[in-house]
Amino acid sequence: MTRCLLLASLFFSGLAAAEPEKIFNGTGLEGWNVKGATYWTAADGVLKGESDDKKQGSILWTDKSYKDFTVELEFRFSGDVDSGVFLRGEADQIQIGTSRSKKRDMTASPYIGPKSGYPQEAAGVKELLKEGDWNKMKIVAKGGTYTVSLNGKQVVEYVSDTAKESGPLGLQIHPGVKMKIEFKNVTVEGI
Repeated sequence: MTRCLLLASLFFSGLAAAEPEKIFNGTGLEGWNVKGATYWTAADGVLKGESDDKKQGSILWTDKSYKDFTVELEFRFSGDVDSGVFLRGEADQIQIGTSRSKKRDMTASPYIGPKSGYPQEAAGVKELLKEGDWNKMKIVAKGGTYTVSLNGKQVVEYVSDTAKESGPLGLQIHPGVKMKIEFKNVTVEGI
């Protein structure tokens, strides 16, 4: 009997360890640091980035670094926003909202800074994106391969030759635009 309990305990503790880590606690910015303007607040389970008339840039970075991972989050915006999720540093990003260079929505598309643009556009986003409502994004980063799903449907798989091996995750408010974006249920899981 004792042996069965010990085995069951080990089995279930292994399952618990496999759960994604909440990297936003719903009430504060613990575990994060701001680079740029202090536009980020947290309350009632929602992480909000809202710029002002100065339209400065701001990135909210995780204190931790990640190698291969799956990040899942929900985001909501309406109107003109330029945001995204930085992957292991500022070079590679998955866009949320309107690209300043393309002048159109490029949500879920990879933006690769060293290439100065979008090497591949996410497919079917116009039909999937719910502006003004919560959207769910899943990004799997394994080496330089980024697989992105929006609201349960895979929309892009891209292989980056500029991907860093390890680094923090970041949430962006792009300079030059007055905007508001909200995030919730932000989790990451190592793979």
